[in-house]
Order: sequence, then structure tokens, then C-alpha cells
Amino acid sequence: MHKAKIDETPLRYDTYGPGYLSRGPRTDFGVVVLPPGQDFPNHYHERTEESFYTLEGNAVMWTNGLRVELGPGDYHRCDPMEMHYLVNEGEVPWRAVFIKAPHNPDDGVVVEWKPGQPVPDIGPKLSNDSDV
Repeated sequence: MHKAKIDETPLRYDTYGPGYLSRGPRTDFGVVVLPPGQDFPNHYHERTEESFYTLEGNAVMWTNGLRVELGPGDYHRCDPMEMHYLVNEGEVPWRAVFIKAPHNPDDGVVVEWKPGQPVPDIGPKLSNDSDV
């Protein structure tokens, strides 16, 4: 058994960034806070899917170069091999819950990219039978 409180979870950069309520053994679960004007580097996971559920504020998630706006109540899933870049273009912090599964702390590849640049080719996307 494991219990944690979202408001007592330390964030990676003190007042912003990801904070894990649970890390493994099968799933990672946490909260992420992104202040106005901040971004998270473009990256992907080879075997892990990452989902976000927006609690407060607004952000833009660029998934494989496609712009997706996220606001309160919005859910967005990034499948394995889908690059995702996140930026808060709003005026208040964006706060969301994230879930990564399966747990694999070494599964993250940063790919230099910003909106407006050509989308890098990172190779074939893994098939997802649930979308067929």
C-alpha cells in the first residue's frame, strides 16, 4: 500500500516541474506544474505511454509537431514513440496529473525541437492495437 497527498508532493524545481506521488513498481503517477512562459523539452518514451489530465490553467502540448490545447478537464495521452513538447502560453500556472506506464525511469529521449521547426524523424511508431 502507498498513500501520498498531491499538495505535499515535492516538485522537481521547487515550485514547478513534475512531482511524483508514486514511482513504480508498475506505474508512475504525479502532478506537474508549469508556470506562464515555461516549457518542457521535446521528448519521447520508447516503451512508456504518458497521459495528462489538466486540473487548472491552460497549456499547449505539441505531439509529433501537432498543436493540442489543454485546459481544465482535458485529457491527453502520448503513446510510445510520440514526441511531446509542452509550453504554458497563458497567464496562470498550468497544473495537471500525469500517469506514465509501464514504470521505466530510464525511458526518456530528449529531441531538440521547437514549434516552427521541421519535425524530426525519430523512426517508426510502435503499433497500438487498441486504436485499430
